[in-house]
Amino acid sequence: MTTAEQSTSLIQHAKRLIIKVGSSLVTNDGKGLDHAAIAKWAAQIAQLRLMGKEVVLVSSGAIAEGMQRLGFDKRPTGIHELQACAAVGQMGLAQVYETSFRAHGLGTAQVLLTHADLADRERYLNARSTLFTLLRYGVVPVINENDTVVTDEIKFGDNDTLGALVANLIEGDALIILTDQRGLFTADPRKDATARFVGHAQAGDVALEAMAGGAGSALGRGGMLTKILAAKRAATSGAHTVIASGREENVLLRLAAGETIGTQLTASTAQLTARKQWMADHLQTAGAVVLDDGAVRKLSAEGKSLLSIGVIEVRGEFGRGAVISCLDHQGRQVARGITNYTSSEARRIMRRPSADILSILGFVEEPELIHRDNMVLL
Repeated sequence: MTTAEQSTSLIQHAKRLIIKVGSSLVTNDGKGLDHAAIAKWAAQIAQLRLMGKEVVLVSSGAIAEGMQRLGFDKRPTGIHELQACAAVGQMGLAQVYETSFRAHGLGTAQVLLTHADLADRERYLNARSTLFTLLRYGVVPVINENDTVVTDEIKFGDNDTLGALVANLIEGDALIILTDQRGLFTADPRKDATARFVGHAQAGDVALEAMAGGAGSALGRGGMLTKILAAKRAATSGAHTVIASGREENVLLRLAAGETIGTQLTASTAQLTARKQWMADHLQTAGAVVLDDGAVRKLSAEGKSLLSIGVIEVRGEFGRGAVISCLDHQGRQVARGITNYTSSEARRIMRRPSADILSILGFVEEPELIHRDNMVLL
């Protein structure tokens, strides 16, 4: 089976879909929410439900709606103004979705998330269980970032990333990112007449990141690069990604029927366990350790645990049980995992063999700094 057939057949036969719609598709040129457009999305998703598919919707639009309600003519830059717009706009967004889906006999649920919700293991599991329960009851969860309380340290940064994290969280079969563009081109077609459309590729291919770039619309924040990176993240849990134009007539139903629309990005990596996926989904880690070449090789090529002797530097302050990054000497992240020792303890035992830990610290938590079962390679 070709890459194209794999990606298309997965969309066609997938049971659990995460669908992300951008601000430009649910708002009316800065005039608030486009009720007619949202009604069309609800109608298509209702049809997907009749086909036996579970759907989670990740929707932008709250800030744009709040801007209209509060009288802003352009997106504010102050964090508190943005939070106020989100708080006001979220009410309108929830109302329109509830009304639109009720017309098809479907209930909706508003779910607001921050990175802190997914970085904390207990809250991660709670969010996961809640979404699974909503799907079991036939409800369509409408997810957005909780911009009302978000800060620079915890924000996802864009709903493309949020869509990928949700795909990982609930083990989605496919992520569909709908935008106002056809998909990915080898260069910006508005500036380069030789730009070619990319119909199929492998998620995580670094060449795609070089092709993508540029900012999003005046209302939204995500450009094509955020979508490419979201596909890469979604692929770690085995989810394929389709980036397609939401302007295409009945695009969701046509994708579900197997039609190839937009850019199809195939996930080739094996699905991670839920525990390792939780670690992979940390957008910020508590600290980092820098490894020598031998330790990098043992982690990446041999799948070994990380021993203290392979650590040449400890960065940041962290406690036992924190998720930390493992970097090579060039600063590239090769893995992340749950540390068995605090940062101060790690500094004392780095470059020393495991047999010396007892004499240095006076105790031994574990012989490994990070056990391979608590580590995910990146």
